[in-house]
Amino acid sequence: MPKLSMVRRMEAVGFRAWPAASVHYDGSWAVRLTASHPSRRLNSVNPLDPADNREIEHRIARIEQRFKAYERPIVFRMSPLAPAELEAHLNAMGWTRADETRVLAASLGQIDLEGGYELLPVRDIGRFVDAAITLNADERVNKPGLTELLESIRPPFGMFVVEDDQGPAATALCVHDNEMAGLFEIAVRDGLRNKGYGRSIVRAALRWAAAQGATTGWLQVEAANTAANGLYGRMGFEEVYRYVYRMRGD
Repeated sequence: MPKLSMVRRMEAVGFRAWPAASVHYDGSWAVRLTASHPSRRLNSVNPLDPADNREIEHRIARIEQRFKAYERPIVFRMSPLAPAELEAHLNAMGWTRADETRVLAASLGQIDLEGGYELLPVRDIGRFVDAAITLNADERVNKPGLTELLESIRPPFGMFVVEDDQGPAATALCVHDNEMAGLFEIAVRDGLRNKGYGRSIVRAALRWAAAQGATTGWLQVEAANTAANGLYGRMGFEEVYRYVYRMRGD
């Protein structure tokens, strides 16, 4: 069982690194909604206190009206901070589970950051967004939405792009928040995977973060992504906790 204090810290860092356009609190349930971006992390209910288990059915109905206003189905993001009573209620109501995600972390002083590309962060958000969308498998992600998201990040961040004669080859976004360095938008072009591009761009991003004073790197990866989990494990990342999305069965 992960330490809840660490989970709370990483959840807070994650919210700042990947900020939703609208955040509303119903008790300790953080309701995050973003009309311009389809990410479930930006469009979900995030319970943040295992003891906050009051009026579950009533609160779900109330929160669902907010999701309907955004024309999105209600989604719960269930981390170890979610009340057991809420989990039991969703099970009883037949809510489905999807996209189990591992949250990993590593001490930057204990992983090998040498080798790979010597990259400086790109300064042009438009250039990074174009590259990220080219490599993104989710066709719903659009340039205005991702641009708006990046422009709303308050902690310092570095955008990294590897290109070849065919265009973008790999991307990574690194958000530096005090001692924490979060990695997002890690992607490699089809046909170039398992050739060192992912490891190289991650190393470049974390070297940049370490130079800014970060001491811990962290990222989120779907549990089903065997290749990515293998890469991060070999680099020295270890699981801190997991979360899963819950949606209505219909």
